[in-house]
Amino acid sequence: MQYHALSLLKCGYSVDIVGYKGSELQSDLEDNDMTCVKFLYDVPSFIQGLPRLLGYVLKVIWQVISLGITLLLLPKSGHILIQNPPCIPTFLVVYLICWLRGSKMFVDWHNYGYTIMELSHGKKNVIVKFAKWYEQFFGKLSAKNICVTKSMQEDLKTNWGVGANVLYDRPPDIFKQTSLNDRHELFVRLGEKYPVFKPRNNDSTSDETIFTVSNGNDDVCYLQTRPALLISSTSWTEDEDFGVLLQALEDYEKLVSSKSKQLPDIFCVITGKGPLKQYYEDKINKLSWNHVSFCLPWLTPEDYPKLLGSADLGVCLHKSSSGLDLPMKVVDMFGCGLPVCAINFNCLNELVKHEENGLIFNNSEELTQNITTLLDGFPNQSGRLDQFRKNLTGFQSTRWHDCWTQIVLPMVENQTVSEDVKKSQ
Repeated sequence: MQYHALSLLKCGYSVDIVGYKGSELQSDLEDNDMTCVKFLYDVPSFIQGLPRLLGYVLKVIWQVISLGITLLLLPKSGHILIQNPPCIPTFLVVYLICWLRGSKMFVDWHNYGYTIMELSHGKKNVIVKFAKWYEQFFGKLSAKNICVTKSMQEDLKTNWGVGANVLYDRPPDIFKQTSLNDRHELFVRLGEKYPVFKPRNNDSTSDETIFTVSNGNDDVCYLQTRPALLISSTSWTEDEDFGVLLQALEDYEKLVSSKSKQLPDIFCVITGKGPLKQYYEDKINKLSWNHVSFCLPWLTPEDYPKLLGSADLGVCLHKSSSGLDLPMKVVDMFGCGLPVCAINFNCLNELVKHEENGLIFNNSEELTQNITTLLDGFPNQSGRLDQFRKNLTGFQSTRWHDCWTQIVLPMVENQTVSEDVKKSQ
């Protein structure tokens, strides 16, 4: 949604951003006079201790009031742009505000909210059934729609009666390969907060990390014995089974110990925050690791692309709850020229091309095989990784704003409004 806001600003629109506090806003949004940011009040903590159904109802009521009041106090807008999911209670509230103020409801479909609820509650759950009806009913009332895959476009049209244009996620310009000097600076800085980035040799200088060393005068080089930097990002929810990655790395650990192949140690970074993070962190700490080390950081919007651009291999465990959306994390990785191993699901081939820009796997055994194949002989023999990087050049040449101006801008400009109300949330 921040990318939408930035593109609107570039095209001369003023933007009101409404959301919860949490992730940092990009600096281009915070420092822009054409941007107004309004934060919603968090749901009171006491509601979490109530019985599930009662707590859910009270949470929705709170969100309806909080979001409704916030939107009513904003200046009139030509469009109100929302991302789905979540749709409860956003669809209802935004539709009513649009009806009252003559705005257009514009939905960016990234997935179906009810399919995510099915992961934890099951298809037969009453709340899930209501959520599906609600999402379909109010989804049809949106004036304009975009979605992230051709598969979702077809499903929306066939099963929901919703016409949507496809806007494939593409990375903005900040996602690119990181220079060696910038990588070293990033590793040093991260080492201050996460000591695992520091070299294992306690006698080393402050200009050395587990990956790089600086001899001064911007003379930075990689250590020949450095581990391979493997990175994954997640919101730590049920639609990503990180048990698959842990099992694959356990098996990889055994292969390195057996010395049957020339395999490097792995430095595994898993970024993000969410409800299952502590569960997996505890699981990692209970296991014994000699050739795999972990770091589970929360990175700033500026450092995240830099770390992706410094990595050797990306891993994606996003398994779409609907089978119709694509993982944004892979888009970001491809923007940085980073090859990916991704778990297979229905429409993944719209993004990840097996044996062309990455590898697809179905289980932990296949993931172990993929990692082993790509890292065999690392860092000296990286032919397939290098080839995958070269094959990503075409993807890197097409950026978010270019696609956005082709697909979304004409949809926004079709709305006739006077210049003093030319706004979008």
